[in-house]
Amino acid sequence: MDPTCSAESIYNLIPSDLKEPPQPPRYTSVFKAAVKNDMKKSKTSMKTMGPAKVEVPSPKDFLKKRSKEKVLPPKKKFDWNEPRKPPVPLRTDHPVMGIQSGKNFINTNAADVIMGVAKKPKPVYVDNRTGDKHDLETSGLLPKYIHKKDYGVTPEYICKRSEELKKAQEEYDHYIQENLKKAAMKMLSDEERDAVLQFLHHLQGLKKNWEEVHKEFQALPVFIDSLPKKVRKQKLEGEMKQLEHDIGIIEKHKIIYIANKK
Repeated sequence: MDPTCSAESIYNLIPSDLKEPPQPPRYTSVFKAAVKNDMKKSKTSMKTMGPAKVEVPSPKDFLKKRSKEKVLPPKKKFDWNEPRKPPVPLRTDHPVMGIQSGKNFINTNAADVIMGVAKKPKPVYVDNRTGDKHDLETSGLLPKYIHKKDYGVTPEYICKRSEELKKAQEEYDHYIQENLKKAAMKMLSDEERDAVLQFLHHLQGLKKNWEEVHKEFQALPVFIDSLPKKVRKQKLEGEMKQLEHDIGIIEKHKIIYIANKK
């Protein structure tokens, strides 16, 4: 290899005095030294759990025989001159006699029983053959709610609401009657309404027509496999529904109005 090749290398064009730009100094906490000192104070080498809180027992203080037995108090010398308890009474001693009371306990007790209110037994019930007793009042078997004063009485708010509804219905009826008078309408009575219903049912034959249509509907085959049968079934169903609708409208309304003919 020619030694002149290394002198003519392209890397020789880079100036040798080129230096890297200086880096900015890294941030250092002001409390770094104080934290290090605190860590050294509370922590030593090979020790992470802190100082021992319990002293290690000495080998000389081993458990000895009878060392855990209770120690009796020191023995005292008996002194005959110490004060003693009072002596027991003798057999010849007698209590104080002659103290009597003028109260007649028999009559007093009898009067208390006669004048006092008899105690009522607590109601109980027995639920098995062995005779186990239970409180009857808290069992739910005693009908105590039906004996309340307000049992079976309609609440006040319901009475008030019924009166309001009745008043509203009367105002509405009055309004309808005034409008009917203005429109020259006449309200049918119950007899006239029954007559109209009977006329519609029997003369016009609404129900009879319904029965006939229903009879034809019942005569249809169960399995409908052709278009004409399907059309006939739909037609009968429509006629029955229309007849039921007409009869229901007349029977549903209690009040019927008809126009006066001039």
